Amino acid sequence: MMANQGKQTTDQILAESLKELVLTKPVEKITIKEITDRAGVIRPTFYNHFQDKYELIEWIIRAEILGPTHPLIKNGLTNQAVLLVFTSLLREKEFYSRLGRMGGPIPFEDLVVKCIKEVLLEIFSEHPRKKNGRFPWMNVDMLAEHYARSMCYAVEVWIRQGMSVPPQEMADMYEYLMSHSMEQAIEEF
Repeated sequence: MMANQGKQTTDQILAESLKELVLTKPVEKITIKEITDRAGVIRPTFYNHFQDKYELIEWIIRAEILGPTHPLIKNGLTNQAVLLVFTSLLREKEFYSRLGRMGGPIPFEDLVVKCIKEVLLEIFSEHPRKKNGRFPWMNVDMLAEHYARSMCYAVEVWIRQGMSVPPQEMADMYEYLMSHSMEQAIEEF
């Protein structure tokens, strides 16, 4: 337990270091040395925890944005989980705004979709699949990818528009889009 707690603490220290650096320069220009210097650890410590800065960003997204939503989604409180996502992003608006403009080899969208999809796959795996479901060709991976991409799109648009729409309104909009057909949405707009 203590070893895991130490790893968690080091992960958090490295995350805070990266967050501070992102506020001063683009992600693609930040070096591992800068992250470790700011965190007060040596470079090998970073590599004991993360492969690269993009894996550290994934850890931040999972730990700080998606992790707290897992119990809500498991208990059928999807709207509250989505609200928590938008609220958490807004709490660190400048950091996530800068991540949204991230250049380099791995686009922000790819990181977000990957993280959301992994969380959804974990949740979906806890529910047994019907052998002869309505669409037997559809698999859990496709379902997770669909929801991950739709959530990512909502987050990206919100970030690009300056996060000016309140989190509750974003959560309500997302729930509306996910629960209504395209025909219903067109009729109401």
